[in-house]
Amino acid sequence: MAETPQQQWPQLEPGTLWRRALEANAHALATGDLEPLTTEAQGVEQGGVAYQLRVLGRIQRKVRRSGVLKGGSPFLAPPLPLVVGTLGRTHALLLNKFPVVQPHLLIVTRAFEEQEALLGAADFHALSRCLGELDGLAFYNAGPGAGASQRHKHLQLIAPLGPGGLRAPIERVLGPLAPWRVAREPALPFAHAAMGLGLPSGSLAVDGVALHEAYGALRRALGFSEAPRPYNLLVTRRWMILVPRRAAAWEGIELNAMGFAGSLLVRTHQQLARVREAGPAAVLRAVAGD
Repeated sequence: MAETPQQQWPQLEPGTLWRRALEANAHALATGDLEPLTTEAQGVEQGGVAYQLRVLGRIQRKVRRSGVLKGGSPFLAPPLPLVVGTLGRTHALLLNKFPVVQPHLLIVTRAFEEQEALLGAADFHALSRCLGELDGLAFYNAGPGAGASQRHKHLQLIAPLGPGGLRAPIERVLGPLAPWRVAREPALPFAHAAMGLGLPSGSLAVDGVALHEAYGALRRALGFSEAPRPYNLLVTRRWMILVPRRAAAWEGIELNAMGFAGSLLVRTHQQLARVREAGPAAVLRAVAGD
């Protein structure tokens, strides 16, 4: 009997995540399975945050549109070079086929689950393992109303995004967040709930149970029910921020969790000019909230 595609996936051994991610990224580039997006980057300083604004190249706009919310899942049987490895029976680590930053990792469920479904204990167990090995920025887009481009449930993880090792540009304005206490950070210009995690800073020390409990506390603080609703989640080893969404886009510019981290992607220079004119803070404020 022939192997199923997932039976060919390598197991990700503890302590090898970043090395395997770099190796897989280089191999997928060589095979042509990885198609990085070319962008032009600009910076805008506002409210103490050095926002990153990126505009897609002309060809890249067509590529980006081609991968949005297809009926089938691209994560059940992706090209083997895009597979970094399995994270146990429930999850696997893949490469984003169209990354802006590299490596751009996807923590996907091995069986199909809806992106709008609540994140569960198994999701946070997989996330905790990955954050334990890569002290970066994890994020989640809960459904198309929050910028999700695929229906299949997936968290995302990248290396520190901001200057000077900041996990995200917004981290520069975050004050001390008390562990396990829901708070609002006054310097953030959009609706949110935040919490310090108080987790040990050492490698492999991230606690999936604690992450799951923090997520539940933030949802309750924002009055979320069990029913699906759009939101964005940002997670590092040090803090978690949940952003409720009331709109998927601002003047035709779609926004996902990366925007609330301080990195906004637009399609055209006209859109870039509008964001600069309005200010990133106003754009984010307009799409966040109940």
